[in-house]
Amino acid sequence: MAGVAAFTALNLTALTACSGSAVTGKPGEAGVGDPYFPKLGNGGYDVAHYGLKLDYDPKSKQLAGEAVITARATQDLSTFHLDLTGLDVHKVTVQGKPAHFNRAGSELTVRPDDDLPKGETFKVAVRYSGKPESLVTGGGKEGWMTTADGVLALGEPTGSMTWFPGNNHPSDKAAYDIEITAPKGLTAISNGELKDTRTGKDGRPTFVWHSAEPMASYLALVAIGKYEVEESKVKLGDSRLPIYTAVDPTQAKQSQEVLAKTPAIMKWSVNNLGAYPFASFGAVVDRPDDVDYPLETQTKPVYPGSPDETILVHELAHQWFGNSVTPKSWQDMWLNEGLATYTEWLWSEDNDGLTAQDIFGQIYKGEGEALEAYEIDPETLWEFPPATPPSADVISDDPVYNRGAMVIHKIRQAVGDNKFYDIIQGWTKKYRHSNADTKDFTAYVEDKAGKNLDSIWGPWLYGNGKPAKP
Repeated sequence: MAGVAAFTALNLTALTACSGSAVTGKPGEAGVGDPYFPKLGNGGYDVAHYGLKLDYDPKSKQLAGEAVITARATQDLSTFHLDLTGLDVHKVTVQGKPAHFNRAGSELTVRPDDDLPKGETFKVAVRYSGKPESLVTGGGKEGWMTTADGVLALGEPTGSMTWFPGNNHPSDKAAYDIEITAPKGLTAISNGELKDTRTGKDGRPTFVWHSAEPMASYLALVAIGKYEVEESKVKLGDSRLPIYTAVDPTQAKQSQEVLAKTPAIMKWSVNNLGAYPFASFGAVVDRPDDVDYPLETQTKPVYPGSPDETILVHELAHQWFGNSVTPKSWQDMWLNEGLATYTEWLWSEDNDGLTAQDIFGQIYKGEGEALEAYEIDPETLWEFPPATPPSADVISDDPVYNRGAMVIHKIRQAVGDNKFYDIIQGWTKKYRHSNADTKDFTAYVEDKAGKNLDSIWGPWLYGNGKPAKP
């Protein structure tokens, strides 16, 4: 690993002397101050594009990578940080010139040869290699995870920094081009659309994936393994969009029926949630032993074994809630999960299942078939308010999901169905491909409702314990 000492004032002085230019800028912050992950992300710049070239050997578990990051300085910048954990950094250039760099924990500190003035667009290239490792957070194992026949890289909330350097916080979204070279006989999958597949002189294939729409780093995906791939197109709105589905052969038979429902779910979602925000969609189904949770990776959710219909609806709803409209911080995760969970309730209501009111009522009472169907523990549901989880370890717990969905149902009760659907579709349109927080949401809802809704926000969104009345 290149340089593990902290980047001290003495280091900064030495690097400044080597640069041959007077320092006029200031160092960018090492972290954006997220309430739960304060060191994630970095200040001083905004990323527009990641160009990643990855070469992975499952036998040695070695990854060789090059990241070319295009960003704009948001201040006069003398040094800046990239999030990267593990791996050895071999070379860093900024605007084509060699740059000084240092490592401290998950921070890669870069000192360009020349300061970067505010507003300047610049490119930083990082060459790196090593054995990526997974991380364990409150939500479980994440990051670069080896599988029975390859690898699966998932990044919520922090894991993307295990396999590429970047501004690893949802508030900085960017476009991506990801090239993955895999062993012979294996397929490499990522977000967006497959633009090219080529075979090198050594017979190994390289898969080239393109994501033009902005994406948060935690939604970036790499899946390498043996997959049965199906490609087709379906009409959504005015466009025919490609579907790319990759299924581990051991899961193919049991997945076939439920995955065939994807086009119908997507058409229903467009009618209820608004225009689909991306240029393609699909799925990756791996073995249950490879990962123990589904994730809404952009355009291609990942499933641990064959998903059931409810999970399929939930992860596809995230393409609107979370992937297109992305939280400003991890404290706002209920906006992702509460809205995606409520979409499950709407799907049930429209497909001869329990109505959303039935589900809401049974959850509140703590009895009924909805608790088993949606795996709800009525005791833990009221442990904390959905908008203010007490720590990072519980941002994926039940109050964020199901109590968050109850907030959405209370809004529907307050405004009526016609205005409710106008609010949901207007929300996904106004904040399409951008970031929003809880205050943005409550202000938007009240504006469209034309009335104060503190009677909802107080007890249901921010209040401790079970509200007195359903």
